[in-house]
Amino acid sequence: MDLQNQQRVKDAAEKYGAENVVVILGSSDAEGAEIYAETVTNGDPTYAGPLAGVPLGLAVYHVFEDVIRQEADPALWEEQIGMMEMVLDTEALAKAVAGMREQYSKYSI
Repeated sequence: MDLQNQQRVKDAAEKYGAENVVVILGSSDAEGAEIYAETVTNGDPTYAGPLAGVPLGLAVYHVFEDVIRQEADPALWEEQIGMMEMVLDTEALAKAVAGMREQYSKYSI
């Protein structure tokens, strides 16, 4: 997660309260998704950005998780996400983010 996005997430958590912020990731690789999820829950593991040492504990999900898909309009889902769902390992992506959420998140939806 780049430094600007880390700052945006941090600012949103400060402005609205961490319990009111949900991060939805759309990463296409499980390793990246896991690192991004760790960053918004336990702090930047590279210690390079605004979230270094800042365990926000945010609720974090991958867009392919069922709880997120259930909230989406089916037609828009198909139009915007359907193709990617067919070519990516959606189970691995969801599992990577869920693992970090279970380990470090203080909040959920």
